[in-house]
Amino acid sequence: MKNKILLVVVVVLGIIYLFIRSFVKETSFFINDNVTIKNVTTNVTETIDMEEYLVGVLAGEMPASFEMEALKAQAIASRTYAYYKVKVSNKDYDLTTDKSTQVYLTNEEMKNKWGNDYDYYLDKIKSAIQQTGGMVLTFENEIIPAYYFAMSNGYTENALTVFGENKSYLTSVVSKENENHRSFKVTKSISVAAFCNALGIECNNLSINNIIRNDANRVESININNKNFTGLSIRKLLDLRSTDFEFKVSDNNVDITTYGYGHGVGMSQYGANTMAKDGYNYDKILKHYYTGVEITSINSIN
Repeated sequence: MKNKILLVVVVVLGIIYLFIRSFVKETSFFINDNVTIKNVTTNVTETIDMEEYLVGVLAGEMPASFEMEALKAQAIASRTYAYYKVKVSNKDYDLTTDKSTQVYLTNEEMKNKWGNDYDYYLDKIKSAIQQTGGMVLTFENEIIPAYYFAMSNGYTENALTVFGENKSYLTSVVSKENENHRSFKVTKSISVAAFCNALGIECNNLSINNIIRNDANRVESININNKNFTGLSIRKLLDLRSTDFEFKVSDNNVDITTYGYGHGVGMSQYGANTMAKDGYNYDKILKHYYTGVEITSINSIN
């Protein structure tokens, strides 16, 4: 008799446990989520804890020497982007380890990158992640694709222009950058022949006309030797740092000067660091770059 009662109790407790587990999972989809990443070097996929994943991402995506508030902003943006990819991915992995999604460094790669500063920078990054644990960006209670990039030309770009996504929280804003930084203004020189070959145009005489810039001062369209290009296509074809570029033709060379680095949508990482140096916290930084968003716990999203 006692054994039967014990069996009934075990069964009932088991049912209650499964009910609670199902309820928690249903009401908070992201509780205890892991992330599956594909290593583009080894072609191996692995599933790891989200917060552990973020350590490798912050190490790969933002200089660990940056201000703590900038690192916190990056932790939230990266966490948000990762959860967004988990939600929409239809592959057997959610993200890759390269810049096509988010750069991820292994522990060994961090050691090689930081050398004697490994322990200091690792602790700093972990602190930024822990202090923002589970925090993500949402718009109308939906997790957002929190794009970010290295450095703006003074303005961020509209997501509609770059990705064809009409998102009110990913529109152009002013971004204060350190214009004296070596990466802000970069000039590279290529031969006229290489220039024309990359663009697929005839090059007896080089004629550059009708340069149209948008409100973010990035090239929207340009005509080169009677052929029309978008700024985005020129950036891709010539492997430029940004779509804010200028050409100067001299002799047999084309000098190309770019301002900023990256696609320009969302948070500028160097801009975030400048804001942090000016005394802004991660909340102000994120809400500047992502218009109208809320910062909330991932577990509060239904």
